[in-house]
Order: sequence, then structure tokens, then C-alpha cells
Amino acid sequence: MFLWVFEMFKVGIGPSSSHTIGPMVAAARFLDLMRASPLEFAGLRASLHGSLAFTGVGHATDRATILGLAGFHPETYDAEAAERTLQEIRDTHQVTPEGLGTLHFDPEQDLIFDYKRKLHGHANGMILMATDKDGKIILEETYYSIGGGFVMTEAELAAGKDTEDGPPVPYPFHSAAEMLDMARQAGKSIAEMKRENETSRRSAEDVHKGTARIWQVMNDCIDRGLDGGGILPGGLNVRRRAGDIHKALLAEHGKNVVIPHVVNDWISTYAMAVNEENAAGGQVVTAPTNGAAGVVPAVLRYYLDHVPNADAALVEDFLLTAAAIGGLVKYNASISGAEAGCQAEVGSASAMAAAGLCAVMGGTPEQVENAAEIALEHHLGMTCDPIRGLVQVPCIERNGLGAVKAVTAASLSLRGDGQHLVSLDACIETMRQTGEDMSEKYKETALGGLAVNVPNC
Repeated sequence: MFLWVFEMFKVGIGPSSSHTIGPMVAAARFLDLMRASPLEFAGLRASLHGSLAFTGVGHATDRATILGLAGFHPETYDAEAAERTLQEIRDTHQVTPEGLGTLHFDPEQDLIFDYKRKLHGHANGMILMATDKDGKIILEETYYSIGGGFVMTEAELAAGKDTEDGPPVPYPFHSAAEMLDMARQAGKSIAEMKRENETSRRSAEDVHKGTARIWQVMNDCIDRGLDGGGILPGGLNVRRRAGDIHKALLAEHGKNVVIPHVVNDWISTYAMAVNEENAAGGQVVTAPTNGAAGVVPAVLRYYLDHVPNADAALVEDFLLTAAAIGGLVKYNASISGAEAGCQAEVGSASAMAAAGLCAVMGGTPEQVENAAEIALEHHLGMTCDPIRGLVQVPCIERNGLGAVKAVTAASLSLRGDGQHLVSLDACIETMRQTGEDMSEKYKETALGGLAVNVPNC
């Protein structure tokens, strides 16, 4: 199993990797399909299904789909240009993607939220269609946004293309047990094996520059969130709190009266800063998803700013280790809240962050695996129940607590020798089974849990 570190950590926009980034990527793929076709096109249509329909407005899926069909891409997203384009499309009922001329597209009529028809491949399904001058559909493709911004066509998903792709890598572990066996036999850390896998397909310089950029975007996102204020969009009137908490923490810094566990407030605030930025539609890094984007950056920032003798040169090791664990979870279970609840998002992120922290603090591969297992185990069964379908409540605070759990898990594992009863593989399989058994109303549909028991207006 091979998953690029830059597939696990992707630069994109909020508020959701599966509902915002994924649909935009799917739209870009469909435009490429149209460009490769000899047919003459005059219009576009789209239908959203499952979780993309139920929480699509709150997750900005409609905006992402419209902008994607207009030629926008998450990596190069320009917020001001996007607003201008959206208004033009609403006024003219036309999009002009590069190489395809002017196409009719009226968002009010041609973008359908289909709450009744669930597509069988995944909870996040969408159908994109191109029409001729008479309005007849002449090209159609079904896409699934399977979490973390990953997108598959119906055929790709059925063929299992998301599990294996490309030539062999030096350390092709499919499970945590295989990963540990390879580490013992090779005498290498998880980060070293992951790095060799990465550099078997791209240069070491590209890996180094890429991971440095990922951390820069993460860190910048924390800083923007700490400087931010006001009310988050969406109608819930949720106040941004990270900035005020950060100011209070700075004011308390160095005072003898500060209680020891105040470090938890620092960790939580870093995570909340990221997720407030995400909720506002800002630039974030999927880690492994947007809804869980605050956990990994918060723990890495905690390491660099609060752990004595922290080494900035180990940032790459942290990210590579975290990506290796995230790949195992995605390969053997899910990182999609719509598929397995928030255990698959914040739970996976917490496991990744715990593993990364344990690794850079000198943990053995066995201790790293133990750290990831502890963090994931204590998120099992967590539902995804965003109020009004917005990635705000309980998502923002949940990232803070996921980060705190990650640090605790890493610390506990470092106090032991890596031997433990429940393996990471068993925990991942339990998460998969739990997600499979979980009621659909608790999987990013906003039909259960807090989403129906808290007034949302």
C-alpha cells in the first residue's frame, strides 16, 4: 500500500475536504473528460447525493461544485476571484471553463440536492452531466468524494483503484504489523521507511521542500486563526474564540500562579485556531481531512514551542510518520465522516498526531504504533453530528480535545516499552466495523445527535 505524504496532506480550502475540496476536484476531472471528448457541449448539470446533499449547503458543496465547473481548483483558489465568478454565474447562468467555450449553467435549476436517491458506492456521491444544445445529456460521470479530498469515479471505486497504484516501493506495508516487522528487519524508523518509499518516486529535495511547505501552510493557518476574531459565517453565530484565549494565555505566561495543565489550553487553542479558519473558508491542509485539520498542526506546534530541546529539523519526520499511520487507517478503514463518523476524522487525526509526536520525541516504532493505537481507541464510536451541517459545532472544540488526547497518548506510550494488548490493526478494524454498524443519521447527515438536539437558529 502506498499513499503519498502529499495525498494525505493536501493544501485546500475550508470548510470540508470531502464536501468542498472533493466536489471541486471532481468537477475539474469532469471538465477534463469533456475536453477529451469529440462531442459538442452546450450546458452542464449536477446532482448531489447522500451526505453531499444533506449537509451540502453547510459544507459549501454547492459553491465548490459551481466553482469547480467554472474551472477553479483548491490548490490555486482565489477567494476574491471566486466571489466575482459566483455572482457572474448567478447573473448570466453561464460558465466559461478553459477550452470549452461558454456553457449554460443555472445553479438554481441545474444543481440538484437529491435527498432521496443514495448512490451505492459511498455516502458522498455526485453525478456530473454535460448536455447538447437541446438540453439532452450526452456525457455523464458519477464521482465519489471518499474523504480527505480523495475522489474516485464509480468505475475506479469498483476496481479498487484507491488501494494500489504505481510501481512497487521499498517498504510496502499494508498493516501496522507489517510496518513493525519491516522496521525491525531493516533497523529503520517509520519515518525513514516512509521517506524511502516517497523518494522511490520523487527526489529527496522534492519531499523536503514539499513537507516544509505543508508545515508552513499549517503554521500560517494557526497564526491567522490566533489573530482572527468576530462571528463565523453560516448563521449559528458562533464566535471565534482562539484569538481571545491566546491573548489570555500570553498575559498569564511566566506568572507563578499558572496551573500546570494550562498547556492543554495552548494545545486546544492551536487546534481551534485552525478549525475556525477552516469554518471561515480559509486555506488549510487536510490532515487527514478539513474537519480534523487542526489536530496535527496543533500537536506539531506544541512540540516546537513547548517541548524543551525540540528540533525543527524533525518536522519532516513528524509529518512522514503521521502520514504513514493515516495511510493505514485510510487503506484498512476510512477517514471519511460520512462513511464512519467522526472517529474516522478526528480519531484518525489524533492517531496520526500521537504517532508523529512520539516519533520526534525518540519513540521506537513499537512505541509509535502504541501511541497511534491509544489515540484512536479512545475516539471509537464518535459520531459526526454537525449542527446545521456546518463544520463548527462540535467540530472546532473536538479538534482541540483530539490534539490533547494525541499528546497524552504519545506520553503514555513513551512511558512504556511498546508492548500492549490492543494492536493498532485491531483498533483500525474495530473502527471500520463500528462505522459500518453506525446509523446513517450519525454520519455527517446532520440528522441525529447534537444536530437535532440543539437549536440551530
